Amino acid sequence: MTAGRRPFPTRLMDMAPPGGGRAVGPERAGEVPHVLYVRFHPAPGEDVYQGLLTLLGELTPVVEALPPDAALADVRGALRYFGRDAAGLAEIVRVRALARYGVDCTIGVAANPLLARMAAHEAHEAHEAHEAQETQGVQGVQGTQESGAPGDGRSGRTAGAVRTAGAVRTVPGDPDAVAAFLARKPPIALPGVGPATARALSAYGLDSAARIAAAPLSTLQRILGAATARRVHGWARGIDPAPVTPNAPARAMGAEHRFRRDELDPVRRRRALLTLADGLGVRLRTSGQVAAAISLTVRYADRSTTTRTRTLTEPTAHTPALTAAAYALHDALGLQRARVRSVALRVEGLTDAGLASHQLTFDPADEKSRRLEAAADRARARFGVSAVRPAGFLDVA
Repeated sequence: MTAGRRPFPTRLMDMAPPGGGRAVGPERAGEVPHVLYVRFHPAPGEDVYQGLLTLLGELTPVVEALPPDAALADVRGALRYFGRDAAGLAEIVRVRALARYGVDCTIGVAANPLLARMAAHEAHEAHEAHEAQETQGVQGVQGTQESGAPGDGRSGRTAGAVRTAGAVRTVPGDPDAVAAFLARKPPIALPGVGPATARALSAYGLDSAARIAAAPLSTLQRILGAATARRVHGWARGIDPAPVTPNAPARAMGAEHRFRRDELDPVRRRRALLTLADGLGVRLRTSGQVAAAISLTVRYADRSTTTRTRTLTEPTAHTPALTAAAYALHDALGLQRARVRSVALRVEGLTDAGLASHQLTFDPADEKSRRLEAAADRARARFGVSAVRPAGFLDVA
């Protein structure tokens, strides 16, 4: 070993104290929770989603749309006006969304967008687990209900139970509460950490947010690289400097493919992407629009998700261009052993095709591809959308 050089550790499990270490919570100790991460379900249509954003705008002008089914809201300025804390405002949002649109919400409340998003995800998982237990209980007493008297009160309560899909989960602003909330979270639970980064961290024993927070930044930099290490280290301590940025949702359209079982085969995932890209291309050309960007969302067996977006070289509705971009986003994730539950594509920044420009090329293959695409569109218009399909088309699960 060269003198003066420290060996690079191969395992870091003993670097954090038994209690998981103390994370430094939000950017300012004791910051009052004021950020809402709102996830609507069932996923609303475009018109309903716009109405839900308007509903949030009744509480605060600082609303960031996260289409197709979520939004961030900074209610710091509304706390005194309404005389409620952020959790109380979250309950108002739930009641109004149900009353006006029949849409329930899962809402995370915290001092920054990162913690609010994680709180909403935890609330959603807890509700799903509770529903699964209720379902098992109902199945276990079905025999008793069927043989019991018609006026059995227990049977009536089971049959008439009302189930809601939403919940509110609040992460207090003090550092101790933030540390307790994050302590046992796996790396994949941190928004922005994908499967490849999580595997790299776990290989060195950094299998929880507490251990990542306790690890020296220099060590993380040697594992992940300087920029990624700084971000992940901050996230593990509950730090998210990103503000809630008011915006208007870009015009977009999307499609999702849910596999019949958790999918490990990358070939089938690519076939699903081809199917989605083909459908989106047809919808774009039928509506006379082109897209400026495409995003891929992958949902895993543990219900975590990864989303990546790519700006296209030029606004387009050409299926091969959309497919190539989708393949590139998928391949960049490195999902060799990931169990994928669904994949979704979304095209964004839609504009009128007549206003878009196309770079002419001398590539005969590109020209032939576009002529074939136009012929296929004419066949679909005459004989139906299923008249022409890609060779690798995958039936919707």
